[in-house]
Amino acid sequence: MQNIKHIAIIMDGNGRWAKKKGLPRIEGHKKGVDAIKKVVRAADDFGIKYLTLYSFSTENWKRPKKEVEFLFRLMESSLKKEAQDLHKNNVRVLFAGRINEIPLFLQKTIEEIKKLTCKNTGLNLIFAINYGGRQEIIDALNKAMEKYKNKKIDINMINKFLYIPDIPEPDIVVRTSGEQRMSNFLTWQAIYSELYFTDKFWPDFGRSDLKKICDEYKRRKRRFGGL
Repeated sequence: MQNIKHIAIIMDGNGRWAKKKGLPRIEGHKKGVDAIKKVVRAADDFGIKYLTLYSFSTENWKRPKKEVEFLFRLMESSLKKEAQDLHKNNVRVLFAGRINEIPLFLQKTIEEIKKLTCKNTGLNLIFAINYGGRQEIIDALNKAMEKYKNKKIDINMINKFLYIPDIPEPDIVVRTSGEQRMSNFLTWQAIYSELYFTDKFWPDFGRSDLKKICDEYKRRKRRFGGL
């Protein structure tokens, strides 16, 4: 029997959830924040050490400007609101992506919550913001080539320059809403991750769904190319 250390989730379906209910897309994003709270609490209760949430991709800039602005403001307000509770519950909050390219007000909030929770030893909660798997590989490769001039670059060298190098690869990657693709998420790290797809839209995802995934993972056999 194997236990999960790291779950990564592509939180998909906020907009479609709202449309199905005849609501504006932003209402779906608001409800998605509630789902995050439930899943974070459940992950902590289940003893999961790392939880990575795909919050905003490098491709999401293609969305309408007003929606993008709303998403960043929602992230800022949610992080500020939840910071003390996360800290109280010993959660360390981390961020992966090109954070220097997002609005300054959100960068400031990110630095504040990182500093507040940096010494916590419980769940590591990682938000992938302005994140793209291919871009992460390119960024890491460029940094490795700069440091290791005239040397042949290997896997370990690239690993050192990932956005967050000191976390284990995800045991399982989950995608909600019925879509079955990775969408440029953890392209380097997830090569041997188990995959789990559910038809539920992200706002409807909760504790029981995470428990189901944990139970499913325990039944799977991981061989990593071996027998």
